[in-house]
Amino acid sequence: MTKYLVTSALPYANGPLHFGHLAGVYIPADIYTRHRKLQGEEAIHISGSDEHGVAIMLNAQKEKQDYKSYVDHWHKDHKNLFDKYGVDFDFFGQTSSDYHAEEVIPWFNALLEKGLIEPREGKQLQCGDCHNHLPDRFVGGECYECGYEQARGDECPNCGIIIDSVKLINPECQICGSKNISEVSVTQYYLLLSKAHGDYRQWLEAAMPRFRKTVTNYVDSLTKESLHDRAITRDLDWGIDVPIAEAKGKKLYVWFDAPIGYVSNTKQWIKETGRSDHYKHDWWNNRDTHIEHFIGKDNIIFHCIIFPVMSMASEQVHTCYDVPANQYLNLEGKQFSKSSGWYVDAHEAVDQFGSDALRYYLTAISPEGSDSSFTWEGFQARVNGELANNIGNLINRCLKFWKKNWPDGMSETEIKAYEHLSDMKKLRAKLAVSKDHLDKKEIKRALEEVMTMGHLANEFFSERAPWASYKIDPHIAAKTISETAAMILVTAAALKPFTPSLSAEIFALFGDVSEEQQSRLYQEDFDVIAEIFENAGKTPVKAPKALVPKIDDDVISDLKEKLKALSS
Repeated sequence: MTKYLVTSALPYANGPLHFGHLAGVYIPADIYTRHRKLQGEEAIHISGSDEHGVAIMLNAQKEKQDYKSYVDHWHKDHKNLFDKYGVDFDFFGQTSSDYHAEEVIPWFNALLEKGLIEPREGKQLQCGDCHNHLPDRFVGGECYECGYEQARGDECPNCGIIIDSVKLINPECQICGSKNISEVSVTQYYLLLSKAHGDYRQWLEAAMPRFRKTVTNYVDSLTKESLHDRAITRDLDWGIDVPIAEAKGKKLYVWFDAPIGYVSNTKQWIKETGRSDHYKHDWWNNRDTHIEHFIGKDNIIFHCIIFPVMSMASEQVHTCYDVPANQYLNLEGKQFSKSSGWYVDAHEAVDQFGSDALRYYLTAISPEGSDSSFTWEGFQARVNGELANNIGNLINRCLKFWKKNWPDGMSETEIKAYEHLSDMKKLRAKLAVSKDHLDKKEIKRALEEVMTMGHLANEFFSERAPWASYKIDPHIAAKTISETAAMILVTAAALKPFTPSLSAEIFALFGDVSEEQQSRLYQEDFDVIAEIFENAGKTPVKAPKALVPKIDDDVISDLKEKLKALSS
């Protein structure tokens, strides 16, 4: 039986996360993992903080904090945010932990023994004023490919290329701001990706049919002719020591050790939970395991080229099955930028609106095939028009009517009327389609199908008009109410991966509905509906409140004005 090892890109412990991170990586991965678990399949969601690298060092120095305290702060902040948004991990670790370094060293040694790591003398920039070496983000300048004036020493945010910092135009020291920069010779250790080109291409061509076209087109064009060797060490004082005597003082490059965090965190999860399975034999090297890396498009090179080569060449773990990489989410048409004030505090937003509304909208606009944009007016329209009206209002009308008119429960015939309802077959078909989309990691399309289930239930309820039929024949009205409630329960199960809190609230209206019963319903075992009704006493345990509060115009107006003021 297939097992699913789902990973989310390790968030960099260097500042707050925003909606783009949530919509692009973490909410989709959470939805997918929840779906697999609801199907009764064995699935785990692994992530953790990426805590090494130059950017962390620079900002820790600016904050006058030691590196460990700095990353611990952001690790805690990120985990708190994920908890607020209902993003569940089986394990969320830290790459600054000893257990991680212990896992990384065997990878380096294996690649070294196979002749895929060697020292090379190369050029590096050095500041003539503060005299620091300037690897990666210690230096900035103009991109030599696209001319973007704020390129970083490791990557251009504009065109996305991996930067050779020595080639930057008009380089500037990010420590002291000096432009008195010169080239010096340094020795670093390189991962010889070029030697693995043949094996890599064979793997890639077999894997590409499973990847999104946006991923395959990009990776195929980058790797068709060759792979370029990459330096994997740096002269820094924060990171994992290179485990050979002649490299004393050097640290492993953050992008060598970071992806191994998925493996080390899996191992630590097993240790801390006291499980009996083995992290490699039962997960990472199990031929029945699908390893699925959820990432943003800026991480494609590392997850689709470098890490697969490291995995194959070191023979430490199997390569990934799929890399569902999303595009970028913008804010009101422009890139998120905390420094310029074009930014929404994700903590404040979820505290104000709750996780369901934000998870719903961020999924509805998920940038799966192309960049998309978060707008406050779009958020209001989707939540009010779809989630509140389509789902919340239906539940409120139906169950309040039931509670008012049949407070002591319905008859056996009335409560089981749904078993002969043709619309339940339509609902079952829509649920199956939604789950099929989730199997394919088409998260947005899956949610769209779930919302058509809500529309179907609404149309059924409105056409049958139980408030009118009750005056003529209460028995007919009772059947309509119980049938609609059955449709609501199926829809609640379908919503569970997307809006878990809302789904739980709906089920709670019928008392103690177990996780096992909810999973059975998700797996299209509709016999469980009668059990739920029976356990509740054939009537809702309580009348619903406003499950999805509507968002007022003045709230949105205030938020738009706040954004405008912060960015001015």
